[in-house]
Amino acid sequence: MNVALIGCGNVGQGFLSLLLEKKKDLEAKGIKINVVAVCDKIRGSAFDPDGLNIAKVLDLASKSDISAYPSVITNMDPFAVISKTNANVILEATWTDLRSGEPAFTHIKEALSFKKHVVTTNKGPILLYFKELMRIAEMNEVELRFEGVVLSGTPVFNLVRECLPESEIISFRGILNGTTNYILTRMEEGLSFEDALRKAQELGYAEADPTMDVEGWDAGAKALILANVLMGANLKLNDIECEGITSLKVEDVKGVLSRGKRYKLIAEGYKDGSVVKVSVKPQEVPLSDPLANILGTLNAITFSTDTVGDVTIVGKGAGGREAGYALFADLISLAKKLCKA
Repeated sequence: MNVALIGCGNVGQGFLSLLLEKKKDLEAKGIKINVVAVCDKIRGSAFDPDGLNIAKVLDLASKSDISAYPSVITNMDPFAVISKTNANVILEATWTDLRSGEPAFTHIKEALSFKKHVVTTNKGPILLYFKELMRIAEMNEVELRFEGVVLSGTPVFNLVRECLPESEIISFRGILNGTTNYILTRMEEGLSFEDALRKAQELGYAEADPTMDVEGWDAGAKALILANVLMGANLKLNDIECEGITSLKVEDVKGVLSRGKRYKLIAEGYKDGSVVKVSVKPQEVPLSDPLANILGTLNAITFSTDTVGDVTIVGKGAGGREAGYALFADLISLAKKLCKA
C-alpha cells in the first residue's frame, strides 16, 4: 500500500511516529505500508515512488524543512501529490475550517475522483459535505475513512461499525470537548472561568482564541457529524441549539457539586418523532451518571442502542499522537479490507 500524507503538523507527525514504531510488527503480519509522499504548506514536501525514510522525514519536519530530503522530487503541492504520485491512499491532515471545509474538502474530493482511498482527521469536510463525498467515493469504488473527526484516536465510528453491527443508534450524549471539560474541572477546585481558561491556554489545551471551544461550537460540530453519520440526519451548523460555558460562575459549578451533581457541557443527539435533533449546553449531571466522572481533558460518549442498551466509551479526544493514531487505525483497517478483497 502506497500512502501520501498531506499535512505534516502534530497529527501527521503523530501518524508517522506510530508507523515507524509499528512498522516491523505490521510487516510480520503481511501489512506493508510505503509512505511515498509527504506534503505540508509550511514544512515542505518530498516524493519518492520507492518510499521515503520515515525517520528522516520526521527529523526534517521538526526543522520545517521536508524539502531538504536528498535525491527525491520536492516542492510538490497537494494536487500534484494526489494526481502525479503512485500513492493509492491519501491521508488528509491539514487544518480544520468549519465554515468552508477548505482546503481539505477539495483535497479529499480530488483524491476520491482520482480513485484513491482517503483517510482524514479533518472535521470540516465531513461536517459540511459528508453525503457528497460518500457519493463520490462510492461512484469511484474507493473508501473514505474519518475515525479521528470526533474523539481523535478513541474509536467511535469503528466501535459502532465493528462492535455494534445492525444496532440502531437511538440517541447519544457525551462530553466531546476536552478544553471545556478541563475548565469545568478546575472551576470545581475554585478557579474562576477566566483563570481556568488561562491555565488551559498555558498547557496547550486551549487556543489563543478559544471561542469555538468555550461557546460550544467544536462540540456542536462533532455532535452534528455523529447525527449525520450514525443516525442518518442531514443537519448543518445552523440547525443546532448551542450554548457554551462562558456564563457559568464558580459558585454555580461548586453549588451543583454540593447537591450530588456536576456541570458538564453535554452534546446530544436524539429523535423527536422522525426528526433528529442535536443540542450542546451545560447540564447538571448526577454523579451516578458515567459522564459525571469524566474529568480533566478526557472525553466520553454514551450511545443508546436498540440491541444492548447503553454503551459508553471514554478516552482522550485530542492530541497529535491520539489523532495520528486515528489515521493509523483507519489505514490498518483499510489495508486488511483490501487484502481480503
